[in-house]
Amino acid sequence: MNRRNYQKELEKIIEKQEKESRVPRLLLHSCCAPCSSYVLEYLSRYFSVTVFYYNPNIWPEEEYRHRAEEQQRLIEALPAVHPISLEVGPYQPDRFFEASRGHEEDPEGGERCMACYRLRLEEAARLAREGGYDYFTTTLTISPMKDSEKLNSIGEELAGIWQVEHLPSDFKKKNGYRRSVELSREYGLYRQNYCGCVFSRRQQEAQEPADTQEKEMDHTTFRHCEK
Repeated sequence: MNRRNYQKELEKIIEKQEKESRVPRLLLHSCCAPCSSYVLEYLSRYFSVTVFYYNPNIWPEEEYRHRAEEQQRLIEALPAVHPISLEVGPYQPDRFFEASRGHEEDPEGGERCMACYRLRLEEAARLAREGGYDYFTTTLTISPMKDSEKLNSIGEELAGIWQVEHLPSDFKKKNGYRRSVELSREYGLYRQNYCGCVFSRRQQEAQEPADTQEKEMDHTTFRHCEK
């Protein structure tokens, strides 16, 4: 079965919108400034964008605030054809813990992550409906580690529930992820080393000693090879 090309679908929507006289309004859920950098550079040419920073999975609260501040800093610095504004959602970790109950030990990309995506996207869909936006979508599809098909499927399901259009996306296409890395360097953005939740942070911390030991072994092997 052929996989859908979400980038082509997005381009068709943009082409159609450009023929109309008004600029459509987009509510863009953002997980962090680095992931949003290319997405905003791209979409602000065609949409009036409100960035919705809502990520109750992030732990601890200081991390949440730091990422929100970086999001604001990027928006203020990034040139845009159409306006970009920011709405920071409340910090609600209890909602994430409730959504992930029973999946605390799942690996990254498992059912816990799917529940987390849905939690954040549903809040975006709800807000888009209440705010009269033309579309909603998320920056999450820019990550090479995230399944765009699953994310778009969740978005389309929620679009039907909340009666607001979901904008299809696969922002990693057209070198989107690479461009986001370039922009992150250009603007000196904070790039975290874990997705945000306490479970991913624990997994990262558990992996770090193993990574360090492996590097030390490689270094020792290299020294022996020199002799």
